[in-house]
Amino acid sequence: MWEVEKGDGFSNRSSDERVAPAAVRTGSEHERPHVVVLGGGFGGLYAARELARAPVDVTLVDRQNYHLFQPLLYQVATAALNPSDVAHPLRAALSRQKNARVLLADIREIDVDRRRVILDAGDLPYDYLVVATGATHSYFGNDEFRRHAPGLKTVEDAIEIRRRILLAYEAAEREDDPDRRREWLSFVVVGAGPTGVELAGALAEIAREVLRRDFPALDPKEVRVVLLEGQSEPLPTYPQTLGARTRRSLERIGVEVRTKTLVSDISERGVRAGEAKIPARTVLWAAGVRASPVAASLGAPLDAAGRVRVKPDLSVPGHPEIFVVGDLLSLEVDGESVPGVAPAAIQSGRHAGKNVRRLVSGETAERFRYRDKGSLATIGRARAVAHIGKLKIAGLGAWLLWLLVHIYFLIGFRNRLFVMIQWAWSWLTFQRGARIITGDIAGELPPLGGERAPGSRGAYARDEAEERRQAG
Repeated sequence: MWEVEKGDGFSNRSSDERVAPAAVRTGSEHERPHVVVLGGGFGGLYAARELARAPVDVTLVDRQNYHLFQPLLYQVATAALNPSDVAHPLRAALSRQKNARVLLADIREIDVDRRRVILDAGDLPYDYLVVATGATHSYFGNDEFRRHAPGLKTVEDAIEIRRRILLAYEAAEREDDPDRRREWLSFVVVGAGPTGVELAGALAEIAREVLRRDFPALDPKEVRVVLLEGQSEPLPTYPQTLGARTRRSLERIGVEVRTKTLVSDISERGVRAGEAKIPARTVLWAAGVRASPVAASLGAPLDAAGRVRVKPDLSVPGHPEIFVVGDLLSLEVDGESVPGVAPAAIQSGRHAGKNVRRLVSGETAERFRYRDKGSLATIGRARAVAHIGKLKIAGLGAWLLWLLVHIYFLIGFRNRLFVMIQWAWSWLTFQRGARIITGDIAGELPPLGGERAPGSRGAYARDEAEERRQAG
């Protein structure tokens, strides 16, 4: 469905720039050319798979031993799925590929002059390198927000967000003070891109359909979900008509959407947006991303988000043996920037793998052609929007399309089967099956009756200091 064209024969290298063929060694101890792939996300995994029949040895390096399906990570954060439903072991994903191995290691930097990757456990030489280390959260210079507003990029992030959401309901049930209870039942999502919209919609559905059964003492009408966006409509990269439809759909399920609103401060007790203060105990960050810091060690030009400005064939300027794919690349194709989405990562990963095969066989690399397969975002139960070419869809049809596409691209049969079963169960019963709180909760909840416990620890014990700070 999301294939890459084979290219038009374009080459941006002269004959003297061409990467040395297999017979020339570049410091690698492998008898065949050694291809190192950094990152086991969509870009890295598809690049490694593309090299399955190539006369090379492939080493895929990642700090985690699993491939993560990030588009569904918000469902882990909102207790719809378990982490194992959206993750698949990398060794299993490449188990049938005889020329590939997986190395669990932390990537420190890349020594482009010596053609080595510096890992936490030593150096790894390469003949060809595919860099697919992705992106992380960006707080736009306000890194102090991180403590109070976690982002959503990893399984650990999702588990922490799920923990905060469920603990907020537990705390609200203990509170006798109405103002404090409303704080616990208020949730703010910063950023109305696809992740922010999906989080806000899921939070509203949890209040209406799930947790009212688990917490009968709480009134679902007291739950407040606020979505903040600096642009004029949610989903600012989508057509404005779909953004307006998204706003209306969110408002129908109880989400308060505030656009043209910038956040100036985030604390333990809420958010300051413009001149307004929004009291809330749970704040989630979905406002921006920044490229992996590994990109800086390539010595290549970077854009404002830290992504590598690659050549048309995805190679690094001055280093035709290095390719950058996925969220880490910065490139315009036919006048449009390649977006940081899963289809772009898959296509660029495959293309980088094909270019390595071309170079190994003595051919030249080809220009990358990105084929935009459209954008999908889900708002809630049977609600989604889709933008595919000139086609704009909203509602049940878009939601069914979203469901099918996400099931199709999950890695591993088990994952597809389990997610289908979970979604079917949730649809029929309005239940979320992963409502598990992990970690030590000592001091995180108020005592019964809402009175402070002398010497208690955790978030609740910090209320007095926070109140004194706000009072000046």
